[in-house]
Amino acid sequence: MEKTYRLPAQNGVNVVLAVVAVVLGAYIVGNPGDTAALLAFYALALFLGVILTTPIGGADMPVVISLLNAFTGLAVGFEGFVLGNPALIVAGIVVGASGTLLTQLMAKAMNRPIANVIFTPMTGAAAGGGEAVTGTMKETSALDAASMMRFGSKVIVIPGYGMAVAGAQHKVWEMAQLLEEAGVQCVFAIHPVAGRMPGHMNVLLAEAGVPYDKILDLEEINADFPQADVALVIGANDVVNPVARTDKSSPIYGMPILDADRAQNCIVIKRGKGAGYSGIENALFYADNCRMLYGSAQQAIAEIIHHIKTMEEA
Repeated sequence: MEKTYRLPAQNGVNVVLAVVAVVLGAYIVGNPGDTAALLAFYALALFLGVILTTPIGGADMPVVISLLNAFTGLAVGFEGFVLGNPALIVAGIVVGASGTLLTQLMAKAMNRPIANVIFTPMTGAAAGGGEAVTGTMKETSALDAASMMRFGSKVIVIPGYGMAVAGAQHKVWEMAQLLEEAGVQCVFAIHPVAGRMPGHMNVLLAEAGVPYDKILDLEEINADFPQADVALVIGANDVVNPVARTDKSSPIYGMPILDADRAQNCIVIKRGKGAGYSGIENALFYADNCRMLYGSAQQAIAEIIHHIKTMEEA
């Protein structure tokens, strides 16, 4: 688990700083020539932004990025109003409105109110929430993973932040092409908040050349998991955690997830045994049908590709 940064009485500090920033901003409007006050306002706003967003992690991250993008549009719109520039006003309204809409859609996809995302982030809530997960993680090898996929009929790939960090999207698509050449159906399942920004996985897969019709949203793909021989999870955590369906005490309870645990077999590529940024233990990793392949996504997928090619040559 990565270190969580959260101040004592975090929300109280946020509110106080926000009020001081508003008061200072009002003072600057009445005294536009006070450079010291202006610099103090910028410093205070910067500090507020840092401490407000630093504790936020896990699947909350893309929602916050989208919200900040909406605020950026709002700021541009106000700037256009002050300068009397219609172009800035229109651009700010478009960015602000689209960012707000996207934020609402993503928060709805997580079944978490926007206020909870900001004031009760998963990293803060996770420490005392959720039932204890029992069982052990079962490790597998790249050879076994390659065999399970090569001799299956359908593989669903679930990319996450681990794929993005490793820059492994091109290798993942190469692996998918090899599987399809061998007669295995291979598709990609995307959760609305997978990664660290809105549409993160869609952009990476498009960059790698994955056809659009092979990239399926949560609502389109979830019914197919029971028929999949293998669900390959690449560095995703909260978006495939089955406690979201079963554990009412979990911070992510009620959040729609990708049903990777319902596949015949599940392989998770993960750098280590930690719980991830949000700090929420993933029950999927301990399931009977799940195997862990440790290492970076780039390395693990490269080894799988090597073994699949070897099987083709044999």
